[in-house]
Amino acid sequence: MSGESNETPRNPREEVRRTDDTGLVKRLLIENYGYAPDLVYEIRGRYHKVYAWKPCTLEIKGPDRQGVYFARIESDGIRLSIEGSFLVGPRATKNVVELDDERARRYLAGESVEIGDRELHGWVIVKWRSYFLGSAKAKEGRLINYVPGDRRLRLDL
Repeated sequence: MSGESNETPRNPREEVRRTDDTGLVKRLLIENYGYAPDLVYEIRGRYHKVYAWKPCTLEIKGPDRQGVYFARIESDGIRLSIEGSFLVGPRATKNVVELDDERARRYLAGESVEIGDRELHGWVIVKWRSYFLGSAKAKEGRLINYVPGDRRLRLDL
């Protein structure tokens, strides 16, 4: 940020299709996580899903689409998929929240969990031990859960 007090926050979704997809995604990743993998990024569809891949000279016949679902452009930043958190997380320098065993178990079951940092706001990478579990929205001392329903753990209570 430039430090100007009259600066209004920008909505990254407004930049989609007005700028290069790879450039936009890399900028958002560096701003939010301090690291952007050297990949090709393509933003697709009305939900602004980001797909990522490494360029390759091998020609593969099949669907016209390339890449793995990597992230989604939100109105307030970039939300990484579970796979995206694995690619960014090991080299991220900011906005990584590490959970203990119990909170990680609850998070993977789809619950929002408490964190100690009430000042942390926005998209974060969720980590447990050496594993990256995806991303969540930090707000008011909680991580708001975004683990897709079909990828959640079933806990026996």
